[in-house]
Amino acid sequence: MRTIAVLTTSRADYGHLFWPMREIEAHPDLDLKLIVTGAHLSETFGNTRRHIEADGFAIHADVPCLDASDSDLGMARTIARATAGIAEVLDGLRPDLLLLIADRHEMLAPASAALALRIPIAHIEGGDVSEGAIDDAVRNALTKMAHLHFTPTDTARRRVLAMGEEAWRVRRVGAPSLDHLLRSRLPDRATLEQRLEMSLTEPPVVVAYHPVTLAADTTAESHALFAALDDRREPVVFCFPNADAGYRSLIGRAAAWCGARDGARLYKNLDHLTYWGVLHHAALLVGNSSSGIMETASIPLPTVDVGLRQQGRTRAANVIHATPDRPAIGHAIDRALQPRFRASLDGIENPYGDGRASKRIADGLAAAPDRDVLLLKRALPLSPNEDRFEQ
Repeated sequence: MRTIAVLTTSRADYGHLFWPMREIEAHPDLDLKLIVTGAHLSETFGNTRRHIEADGFAIHADVPCLDASDSDLGMARTIARATAGIAEVLDGLRPDLLLLIADRHEMLAPASAALALRIPIAHIEGGDVSEGAIDDAVRNALTKMAHLHFTPTDTARRRVLAMGEEAWRVRRVGAPSLDHLLRSRLPDRATLEQRLEMSLTEPPVVVAYHPVTLAADTTAESHALFAALDDRREPVVFCFPNADAGYRSLIGRAAAWCGARDGARLYKNLDHLTYWGVLHHAALLVGNSSSGIMETASIPLPTVDVGLRQQGRTRAANVIHATPDRPAIGHAIDRALQPRFRASLDGIENPYGDGRASKRIADGLAAAPDRDVLLLKRALPLSPNEDRFEQ
């Protein structure tokens, strides 16, 4: 039996990890140990630890770490606190592998602790790109710290190989969040209306917007988004931002905007099935969330991607990019809402996979070589063309 420690920090990664964890639980050669930290343990973000327990997962350890200050210093303190707490948990557990996902800044903490403790790391969703957020640097750092790679796209796999990772370590599996489409029972419209306490007779605009963490003012781009939304008359489902510097400002403004408008509601936390269900009844998604890039193509749902945050990501034909100014966002929303645009999306392929990633991940964890082989990463030989870069 191989022990797999899995770490989740928030709703942002839990929905992606749900089916991989189910597959790990079901695998005869794997033993799941779940570590919960970050926004999951915060009342501000809905204390979503309780949703994990309600789903039937046994929690091995809690690690409180989220700093109360809404700043870049608070993000740095969160990483520091998480590193200390997670190191203690991993030292006691000593798993065979630590499974991490994506690019949240908190993920630097478990990776650093595991590296010092000589615990091999498996990483999901390496090789992707989001140039407008510190997530991009975090994702690349995790790739070089990891020993197994489960990439979401073929392009991402090639990018991980270009970083010098050995080919046997890198598998293209797809994005595990898409497994919900094939495997999860989404709530019907009546159930959604009851949970949301709003009618879905008119399809809503779903807004999922987060601070732009590379910008000096992480919420500056949001001014144009709110201005563009002022021009709309559709009902709006507004989702809470992630716990990045500037989140309080965004929450406050979203709460005031929704409070002054009929048919608009702000939701602290939509569980992953409710969120997926809403997307199936929505008119479009607008914002800068990775969900709009990775997941909406599988519905398919028109998506307006605003600003810098997701720059560089692979995207399907359902995604319309808009610069962060009011006319550009308004024009993109108008285009996305045209019936002919939605009709043009019939049959599009999602580059992020087929909804079967989780079993591939669990099988890859079970089939991985032993610890000593995983830990010894070998540098690949340089090609002759590399000499041209030397001065």
